[in-house]
Amino acid sequence: MADRPANHVRTSDDIEVSTYLEIARQREGAEAAAPTRPVTPTRPETVVILDFGSQYSMLIARRIRECNVYCELLPHNTPWRQVKRLRPKGFILSGGPASVYGENAPLVPAYVVDSGLPVLGICYGMQALVHQLGGQVAPGERQEYGHSIIYQDVGDAPIFAGLPPSMAVWMSHGDRVVELPPGFRSLAYSDNSPVAVMGNDRGVIGLQFHPEVVHTPQGKAILRNFLYNVCGCRGDWTAANVIEKSVSDIRQQVGDGRVICALSGGVDSAVTAALVHRAVGDQLVCIFVNNGLLRREEPERVVETFRRNMKINLVYVDAIDHFMACLDGVGSPEAKRKMVGEEFIRVFESEARKLGRVDFMAQGTTYPDVIESAAGSDAAAKIKSHHNVGGLPAKMRLTLVEPLRYLFKDEVRQVGLALGLPETMVHRQPFPGPGLAIRVIGELTWERLETLRAADWIVMNEIKKADLYGELWQVFAILTDSRSVGVMGDARTYGQVVCLRAVTAEDAMTADWARLPYDLLARISSRIVNEVPGVNRVVYDITSKPPGTIEWE
Repeated sequence: MADRPANHVRTSDDIEVSTYLEIARQREGAEAAAPTRPVTPTRPETVVILDFGSQYSMLIARRIRECNVYCELLPHNTPWRQVKRLRPKGFILSGGPASVYGENAPLVPAYVVDSGLPVLGICYGMQALVHQLGGQVAPGERQEYGHSIIYQDVGDAPIFAGLPPSMAVWMSHGDRVVELPPGFRSLAYSDNSPVAVMGNDRGVIGLQFHPEVVHTPQGKAILRNFLYNVCGCRGDWTAANVIEKSVSDIRQQVGDGRVICALSGGVDSAVTAALVHRAVGDQLVCIFVNNGLLRREEPERVVETFRRNMKINLVYVDAIDHFMACLDGVGSPEAKRKMVGEEFIRVFESEARKLGRVDFMAQGTTYPDVIESAAGSDAAAKIKSHHNVGGLPAKMRLTLVEPLRYLFKDEVRQVGLALGLPETMVHRQPFPGPGLAIRVIGELTWERLETLRAADWIVMNEIKKADLYGELWQVFAILTDSRSVGVMGDARTYGQVVCLRAVTAEDAMTADWARLPYDLLARISSRIVNEVPGVNRVVYDITSKPPGTIEWE
């Protein structure tokens, strides 16, 4: 065990409430008046994550869900009237880029402390608690980024139940706690942090490290201890309960209205259709739009699968000419996304008029879609518009039904299997709503789409023959807007460049490029160059997410 840092943190016997907590109350106004502990909820147990701008905030949510506890990620300044509707069992405060003593540093809402509920502050979240509750945070003698070892100070802390006295963790901070707030004690320390973990008798805990990242091996166990030992959660967020609640919510929202579903053939729309069908039966009509942006033979497979396996009323719409006319010559990725989204809505509304009275449109929006399209806090960045949330017109006649809006992709798959959907459908790799429009880089034409379809067909064929499809999150071809000089049959060529993209991931919030075998890459490259007219070069994208995104556009 490492020696305790010489400049051990100071403690205070004062019982004054920090003026910073009063400032938080003033910012929040009357709503910050001490809320009472919520009654036992009838909805799934919920833990609220307040986002202070950490790059890992969505990962915190992901880990909580893995512990079978429902959570929602909200901006740090979300008002109490919105939070109390969730009836939280506890709060988690994310990390963030700010320093608590900096100008306009974000504050922990006063209702978090006043609620009397358990609180887990992570990195900046811990430092903000210290700052607002009467302790002191100061710049560290040295920054602490990367791997570190923490050592427990006490042996009875519920947050460490069943865990060893020393653990590897992932640190990412420049400030540190130099004086604990009244009523708190140090629970663990590291070589550089006199207080790596702190806690009090009311279930308020601070972690200087990040338990949500894979670089903290016992991180998930620490989070589980907080959820089960401190918050008293039962772990009722299961596929069966998700289905039960979703069906109830859909029935309540839809009533006796009619619903159309934007069916694409992917897992999101398939599970959405299955949930809505279970909830309202024949009130649902699924509409499949062939927009000309799909893979080879996909329209035929979608129609056959959904009519035969799901026994759902399916309307097939051939809108290829319409979409091609709208997208002719369009090169901007944002313009493509929004145009495809808007035209989908127009087509659905047109089909709805043919069906008579239709009130709702079911859509497979998932949680990462929502977060990537709109910042989770004022410190987080918008990456790009998502086709399910960023491409909708300002005025839309149909009301959206989005039963997957708060689910991660693997949760969607679990629900799909519990609903009895075929495994081949449930485990189909994600396919973007704008389809191949965003995999043809630059100007979109029918000829370029056909070139990409041919290349993509070869990629999927070889990946499946190598039995790697199930191991990859996504694998696909991209037709770039570059050309390169080549030699074919002793003649000079100036052909198009196809890029191969293959990634591994858990939920698409982060992804790593797949280490495909060299001989497989060679076969794919050889076939594309020899079988796809106009292509004379194949490259492989080895960029992870971040810094890149999975799709190029």
